[in-house]
Amino acid sequence: MKFAYRFSNLLGAVYRQGNLNFSRDGNVVISPVGNRISVFDLKNNTSETLPFSTTKNITCVGLSPDGSLAIVVDEDGAAVLVSLITRAILHHFHFHKPVSSIRFSPDGRKFIVTKENVALMYHAPGKKREFNAFVLDKSYYGPYDETTCIDWTDDSKCFVVGSKDMSTWVFGAERWANLIYYSLGGHKDIVVGCFFEKDSLDLYTVSQDGTLCVWESDTELDGLILKKSQDKPKLPRQGEEEEEEESEERDMVEGEEGEVIRGKVETAKEREKKKNVRYKMMSKHFFNKEGDFNNLTAAAYHKPNRILVTGFASGIFHLHELPEFNLIHSLSISDQRIASVAINSSGDWIGFGCSRMGQLLVWEWQSESYVFKQQGHFNNMASLAYSPDGQYIVTGGDDSKVKVWNTNTGLCFVTFTEHTSSVTNVTFTSSGFVIVSASLDGTVRAFDLHRYRNFRTFTSPRPAQFSSLAVDASGELVSAGAQDSFEIFLWSMQTGRLLEVLAGHEGPVSCLCFSPVQSVLASCSWDRTVRLWDMLDSWQTKETLPLTSDGLAVTYRPDGQELAVATLNGEISFWNPHTATQNGSVAGRHDLQTGRKETDKITAKQSAKGKSFTSLCYSADGESVLAGGQAKFVCIYNIKEQMLIKKFEISCNLSFDAMEEFLDRRKMTEFGSLALVDEGAGDGDGVSISLPGVRRGDMSSRHFKPEIRVSSLRFSPTGRSWAATTTEGLLVYSLDGSLVFDPYDLDLDVTPASIRKQLRLQEWASAIVLAFRLNEKALKQEVLEKVPHEQISVVCGSLPDIYVEKLLGFIATCLEKSGHLQFYMTWAQNLLMLHGQKLKNRSGAILPTLQALQKSIQRHFDDLSKLCDFNMYNIRYAVALSKQRGLKRAAEEETEDQEEEDEELSEEMSEASLEDVEMML
Repeated sequence: MKFAYRFSNLLGAVYRQGNLNFSRDGNVVISPVGNRISVFDLKNNTSETLPFSTTKNITCVGLSPDGSLAIVVDEDGAAVLVSLITRAILHHFHFHKPVSSIRFSPDGRKFIVTKENVALMYHAPGKKREFNAFVLDKSYYGPYDETTCIDWTDDSKCFVVGSKDMSTWVFGAERWANLIYYSLGGHKDIVVGCFFEKDSLDLYTVSQDGTLCVWESDTELDGLILKKSQDKPKLPRQGEEEEEEESEERDMVEGEEGEVIRGKVETAKEREKKKNVRYKMMSKHFFNKEGDFNNLTAAAYHKPNRILVTGFASGIFHLHELPEFNLIHSLSISDQRIASVAINSSGDWIGFGCSRMGQLLVWEWQSESYVFKQQGHFNNMASLAYSPDGQYIVTGGDDSKVKVWNTNTGLCFVTFTEHTSSVTNVTFTSSGFVIVSASLDGTVRAFDLHRYRNFRTFTSPRPAQFSSLAVDASGELVSAGAQDSFEIFLWSMQTGRLLEVLAGHEGPVSCLCFSPVQSVLASCSWDRTVRLWDMLDSWQTKETLPLTSDGLAVTYRPDGQELAVATLNGEISFWNPHTATQNGSVAGRHDLQTGRKETDKITAKQSAKGKSFTSLCYSADGESVLAGGQAKFVCIYNIKEQMLIKKFEISCNLSFDAMEEFLDRRKMTEFGSLALVDEGAGDGDGVSISLPGVRRGDMSSRHFKPEIRVSSLRFSPTGRSWAATTTEGLLVYSLDGSLVFDPYDLDLDVTPASIRKQLRLQEWASAIVLAFRLNEKALKQEVLEKVPHEQISVVCGSLPDIYVEKLLGFIATCLEKSGHLQFYMTWAQNLLMLHGQKLKNRSGAILPTLQALQKSIQRHFDDLSKLCDFNMYNIRYAVALSKQRGLKRAAEEETEDQEEEDEELSEEMSEASLEDVEMML
């Protein structure tokens, strides 16, 4: 197996902090998640995490007007310029101070960055090649406290900056004669948002205490006059103002025809034109008239529709129409602080970010419905499990929630909230339609993925906290280990009854695992033993494996012929479960490379001696084992060679603790580390109940940095990816999409030209073999799709055995995304029919390939079955309708025939009656 796995996606978290952005077309939300950027496509219902990261958590993102560039800034002020088209970093820059906001001008030529009390205007990186992408143009000083928000006029002539000193400053982006700067007051709290009216200098400002001020300018945008001299303006001293006025009157003005005009009439007109811009407060409005909420935390304004959206610390948001301040509607989306608000370009969708709950919501205000609603685990994730076909991942966390994620879209589609305490372990049954979870609340619950309900709840006779879980291959036996009573409980999935309580361990049961081929349960405990329990022989202990230290994790190889155990001393030992003999061991303590916490009194090297692997997982082919623990690395070992193959660094985010090997001396004082000084959270985190006598903030709140660690690891059954639950979220590493050239049995004759020559000669089998030796995906697909449909069975029969498995794996990959469904299904069917017996003999090795093929077919089946059912019901309806119309038409024809017969009969009777009358006469 080639371990060319690359970071693929980040699940389990959709928003952490920072500002949200919509793409230019308004169909994509760009959300900061820790030190990464996630992109959510609302039209196609997919998500993607961009393949780059910053050194610390991201605080603000600035998007260019054309949507091709983004400037991403972290907590320390380190910025990266990113291309959203190529997903690559173009430039690194450091502002050396925390940045509060960043905004591109509407014409895309400049952008403003605010840090501390300064607004810095930079030339935006253009399409030409430049040595320095960030060129400082001007620095603007005015506010006395930190700046909070920015907005530009539509023609990029001016911009406005809000500040924590309750003032708002309007600056000219160019050297205007009648507008250098203008300061606005009127607020009694921090300015949260400031917005220009469309094509105007009129302003709206919103403050944290729920106050909206409407400002009107006496000058239009066209009335701004450019200064003729490019010299720096000098402040006039006392006594010089009269001299300046006299000199202005003596100025000469050159007319259109080039003549020189002197006089006071022209200067008076000029003075009239150069009258400074002035603002006047037109009205003042208040949001919190009822006093239900007292902290406005986020605001956004859509200029064409004149809609103001405001979010509050209590989770309520308002929509107002300006300038009349008419309330459109008011709703509550959460009980936590709304950290960010954004409106898309059309003004239909509003994005909300809730940092404490990890929520990302997109609301369509006209229809009052959710377009997008996602929430990650807002506490640590404890465990994960893949479904048997690899399409879904289930996660359980300390927030007592069980979530199911789609690996294709990266989105959560169901959340189970029945548990009342931390979920410690989750797993799928072999059918793939039942999820079982264990929790510290003393219950083990089974959830149905057909009806999305909790259909079984397993409990113990005495209250117990379950820390481990396992389900056998048949899905009938459910076992859970208790961490306080040292017992293992067995239940029946079908009846829900407790079958047996297995006692024998003398310490907490840390891990359970069923054999994939036999009804044998392996249990690992802190009492330095692994016990094998026979489920068919009165649940007795079959074997007891002695360990050198406390057992932390145990797992079976996919074929059930080997057992891997991780212990407290950092070793991984491999055992034969049939003979109870140890086959080998790996000392992995030195491979963990743990970092030093900020509050540690010992070095990282010394603290690493107490670290160990807490999660183990075999690869899909059983040749390697993944191991992770209380460190930022995931190690992969070759079992046969008993050596480290590769280390994956799961995060480089310095906002987490235990990331750096050495402490920063700049954070050390004579009294100890600055990290030991606790800073109160203040009022920034929203509504909080303060201690009595506290004027500002909550002195009872505590600030801490989460420690980086890996809590669970799982390999996908398809062998194409593996996932890890970490402090950062659910990280998925995949082979798909990585640009790796990996030829097989290559020589000088294997070239694209020779392969295409074989195609022209209609030597299909030879062309396929050469293409797979070159192993270039586009070329392999071209060769396969050139083969005529009627020749597929002949080509499959003449392929060498070694290429059958490779071709089958490639077809499984192509089938997932290709539209040629019948063509690739024919290939798969012929390969399996003609080489089925040989493949069956190597079933253990090709199991990941077959599961990948099953995953692709199952996905197409799910999509097409819905479409076929829909079409079938439509056809039935059309047939029934046509029958009804036919019956109706037949009835109408019958009535017409009856009417004709009646008419003929009446005519005959009338004729007969006339004859009778004539006879009588």
